[in-house]
Amino acid sequence: MNFLSKLVLSLLAFKATQAIQTSFQPIDFPAPERELAHILPGEYTQLSHAAFPGYGVRVKRTEGWCDTGVKVYTGYLDVAQGAKHMWFYFFESRRSPATDDLVMWVTGGPGCSSSMDMLMQIGPCTVDPSGNGTLYNPHGWNAEVNIFYLDSPVNVGFSYSEFGEEVYTTEDAAKDAAAFAFIFTEAFAEFKGRPFHLAGSSYGGRYVPVFASEIWDMNRSAEKRGFTPINLKSIVIGDGITDAKETILAYYDMACTSASVPPVLDISTCVRMRRALPRCRELLTASCELEQSDLACTAATLFCENELSAPYRVTERNPYDLSDNECKGGIHALCYPIFNSISKYLNTPSTRAQLGVDPAVGVFVGCNNTINAGFRERFDSYRPTSFYVSSLLERGVDALIYVGTYDWICNWVGNIRWLEALEWHGQAAFNAEALSTWAGGEWKAAQVEGKTGKLLYATVQGAGHMVAYNKPSAAVAMVNKWIGAREV
Repeated sequence: MNFLSKLVLSLLAFKATQAIQTSFQPIDFPAPERELAHILPGEYTQLSHAAFPGYGVRVKRTEGWCDTGVKVYTGYLDVAQGAKHMWFYFFESRRSPATDDLVMWVTGGPGCSSSMDMLMQIGPCTVDPSGNGTLYNPHGWNAEVNIFYLDSPVNVGFSYSEFGEEVYTTEDAAKDAAAFAFIFTEAFAEFKGRPFHLAGSSYGGRYVPVFASEIWDMNRSAEKRGFTPINLKSIVIGDGITDAKETILAYYDMACTSASVPPVLDISTCVRMRRALPRCRELLTASCELEQSDLACTAATLFCENELSAPYRVTERNPYDLSDNECKGGIHALCYPIFNSISKYLNTPSTRAQLGVDPAVGVFVGCNNTINAGFRERFDSYRPTSFYVSSLLERGVDALIYVGTYDWICNWVGNIRWLEALEWHGQAAFNAEALSTWAGGEWKAAQVEGKTGKLLYATVQGAGHMVAYNKPSAAVAMVNKWIGAREV
């Protein structure tokens, strides 16, 4: 190794040491254990735990922001000896913070910030259309739960890395997300043993089952490692892409039949799509699921996307809402101009200062295309996620799967197909159950008492991909009833 190479390595090692020293001046716990209410506004309080070497949490109370009626906290999970930093928001429940359940929300993409869902549809506040402030959201999901929103994986939203570290698979992202959940609940004694629910949307259909499974597996060694198991009660997936194959095959049903709205594509195009279905199913099953060959899966996905996805996309209709024949704001804004307003607001220096965003973070981008491409290159969406769902159900964890009927991109047809194919002890009962109506749409559920968790599938009539944006009252009512009684 020449002198220049040695010098570069020395400088990098020195910078890494500095990063670790600056990121970690930890206050160890549980001696004494803390309460979240003890965290003060202003500077970060830094926490660590012997069971999670290389991990730490920086947290501060963020006063006067978003929902002035509850306590709000923001901060970072510092990972890998301070090399990776994952951003979170935490909002106390509007009802009873001391007793209400705990929910962790992750937005999909992959690569999209939870800030987008929070400030568009489910947070205690939404962004003003001008992007200059926030508006109180009476339908915020913290109505009856304590909730935190995590920017995962690293380099999403306000999350960042010191040396360009990236995470490009859901299984790798799960390790950091699970560690955050354990450190948070271990740090603040009031949340130990509190019923815990993991929720997410879109690519959260892949994140949520894998993240929850990582938590479940870590629970098995929790007491031996010196921390309290997380009381994992349920998973919640909204308009998820849990089974990519069934989702893409259902693009034909959504665009060419009356499964949701009247057919939107011409007959000749639909005939070609229908003829491609058997071949597409065969290719995706053989190449992406059984062989798991990158080369063969590339050919399969290119064929299927060209035959089943492209015909709808070229129409420039909104892929997130079949009832909308125009992608307003452009696809970079996911067809919702409010996304541009959110980015504008979160790039305002005064907002970033109030939240405590680290100066190392550059321009806020709602969805990181580099991360999205990295996941796609590894065919992450075609990994067998439904197996995680069935494994959780078999261990008594409940699951709510809800879908807006107007969503094309993560549609209800694909979701009900993978749910009916799901291998678990409640499969026969679930498939035999007829759909019933609820205030927002239709639902059905099954459970084997004493053996499995409860699986509940619900549609939200007239909603697109952003269910709570289109149907805010129905969405929050559904979630509250699920958390409280496992119903909708």
